[in-house]
Amino acid sequence: MHDTTAMLIELGAIILGLGLLGRLAGRIGFSPIPLYLLAGLAFGHGGILPLQASEEFVATGAEIGVILLLLLLGLEYSASELVTNLKTQYPSGAVDFVLNAVPGAAAALILGWGPVAAVALAGVTWISSSGVIAKVLGDLGRLGNRETPVILGVLVIEDLAMAVYLPILTALLAGVSFAGGSLTLLISLGTVGAVLYLALRHGRLISKAVSSDNAEMLLLVVLGLTLLVAGIAAELQVSAAVGAFLVGIALSGEVAEGASNLLTPLRDLFAAVFFVFFGLSTDPADIPPVLVPALLLAVVTALTKIATGYYAARRAGIKPAGRWRAGGTLVARGEFSIVIAGLAVGVEPRIGPLATAYVLILVIVGPLAARWTEPIARRLTGRARPTTAPAPAKPPAVPAPSSPDADSPSPTTPESTSPAPGR
Repeated sequence: MHDTTAMLIELGAIILGLGLLGRLAGRIGFSPIPLYLLAGLAFGHGGILPLQASEEFVATGAEIGVILLLLLLGLEYSASELVTNLKTQYPSGAVDFVLNAVPGAAAALILGWGPVAAVALAGVTWISSSGVIAKVLGDLGRLGNRETPVILGVLVIEDLAMAVYLPILTALLAGVSFAGGSLTLLISLGTVGAVLYLALRHGRLISKAVSSDNAEMLLLVVLGLTLLVAGIAAELQVSAAVGAFLVGIALSGEVAEGASNLLTPLRDLFAAVFFVFFGLSTDPADIPPVLVPALLLAVVTALTKIATGYYAARRAGIKPAGRWRAGGTLVARGEFSIVIAGLAVGVEPRIGPLATAYVLILVIVGPLAARWTEPIARRLTGRARPTTAPAPAKPPAVPAPSSPDADSPSPTTPESTSPAPGR
């Protein structure tokens, strides 16, 4: 009974604190994610006041938070839009891999950690945080922007690539035979293929089976189906986040809209818990010794992610403002990077603190980059252009209609208000 009481007190304090931090962030026009992370760091192992009784519950809530973030993201887009993104964005996925995985691998080799650690650190620096980015897009009101499908296309390619990368890394770390590693990889690819096939070919049937006029029944069925698929995917060495995302795209029409409305409050709660848990699992004492290399790696790969997003958006015909927004939004790293580092600590213990410091830097910088990359780029490019122009000899006889700003890409519809690809 004492443990239960302590857990309730700790959970109440955590949720109340999250609410207060969220209100503070809203007042200053700032994403609450960095504040959630710093709060977790303060109350984790080695922090100011470590939590004990509620740690296991918070860890479970964090897993649910990531799953709900990706489910709600999947509900925004249909299966056909996913396939279109994959077909159009695969060159961007290749550029993403080269620009962002190579710095991590090079850093591990320079530090003398060996080839297996290089493969692991390449994954840490390669994969953006789908969870953080999904939250940032919602916080900044950018789900309807023209560049958002491009961002999602890159993220989906990364998440699906994890179905190939994680089994390979696990096999390298365990030193298993080629046959054993190949079997694990085939199981992973088969799982992703089966779920994607069901989403594409039988999405309407799934939506019809799930549909209900009763909000309570719809909530229970969609949430239960998502957790079930995510759990099975994780058991088969496929990311639970990929499973949740594919469930989201399999649902369409009124079912998707109703499920999104019902699950949004749950997503916000458990997503906040996820970011707190991320901080709770980090010992602040482990960060200072690896802070310099982590900071250097963060600077390099933040720039390479911005270049990735800019390139991907340019290929899609997005105008410059949207290209910079896409690049800045992709900067954050998070859940996948920590999972990869956790797998690799048995081979190279120093990769854990380095990855933690690296992710903490970019998970704090990421929301800032998403918000400020485009304004900073606009200001810098604006300084490069002439600031004055010859004045007309005399004003026109008839007042001209108001024209858009010189930096605006189109005289009709601004990029930021373009509708999202709907269902």
